[in-house]
Amino acid sequence: MRAAEIRTPGSSPVVAERAEPAGAVVVDVTAAPITPLDLLCATGTSYFGTPATPYVPGVQGVGALADGTPVWFATPAGMAPGDGSMAQRAGVTADDVVALPTGVDPVLVAALGLSAVAAWMCLTWRGRLAPGETVVVLGAGGVVGEAAVQLARLAGAGRVVACARSGDALERARAHGADATVVLDGDDVAARLAAATGDGADLVIDPLAGAPAAAALSTLRPGGRLVNLGGSAAPAVEVDSATLRSRSLDVLGYTNNSLDPDRRRDAVQAVARFAAAGELTVRHERVPLADAADAWTRQGDGSARGRVVLVP
Repeated sequence: MRAAEIRTPGSSPVVAERAEPAGAVVVDVTAAPITPLDLLCATGTSYFGTPATPYVPGVQGVGALADGTPVWFATPAGMAPGDGSMAQRAGVTADDVVALPTGVDPVLVAALGLSAVAAWMCLTWRGRLAPGETVVVLGAGGVVGEAAVQLARLAGAGRVVACARSGDALERARAHGADATVVLDGDDVAARLAAATGDGADLVIDPLAGAPAAAALSTLRPGGRLVNLGGSAAPAVEVDSATLRSRSLDVLGYTNNSLDPDRRRDAVQAVARFAAAGELTVRHERVPLADAADAWTRQGDGSARGRVVLVP
């Protein structure tokens, strides 16, 4: 079968012939996204260590079982020995397979994938969003943020404020239903956030950390929550003790690795249902598997138009 193969850590994959996969379940792959985790693992510098090469990258994908059932699936590729989704077929364990609604666009579900799962769980599980609350989404230009803007409304938010550095990202957020947008640039971000939230926010979804998260914390009402799931702006958040104590704020962390198979399955299926209903989308590119090397480079350097999804 044809597959993308990482032969040297830090290098782009090479499309080559590979042996058929082994596993409790073999999936015919229809869509395999190139995610930040794939890129990180393939560098050989992640906290998972240097992967054994050669291997097929792809920590998640969408495909079909032998009986035609559409499924989303996960793999440990790059984090542990074994191959991933960027191939014509993938071998996985039964716990890592989730049935999808019939007729859902596999490329869209692959583009959403665990990024949308993270957004959904930060809103509903870790963030404890209540109906009518105000949500601030930092990093609205990324896949997690773009999904979070839409999912916040679907989860019952009364007001959604989208924040990003890019004007194009903020325009997409408004098209997705954001009530207000804030440019994450300059020294007055906190003041602009305060104006956009009105009498304060209840929940901040934060994939950035750094100065944007500190500014957003200052807008939270008493009992407000900030859920951090990344540090793309900075590795830390500077916040004074008085801000936390005076309003009894909660600063929470989130990782998809904390999800057990049942909770992950429910979240994947919720995301897929929203996508199937036309209520959830993200910017993405559909690219043939044969062009994996170029797609990998463009996803890594930020020149891709959203999440790249390889199609075998």
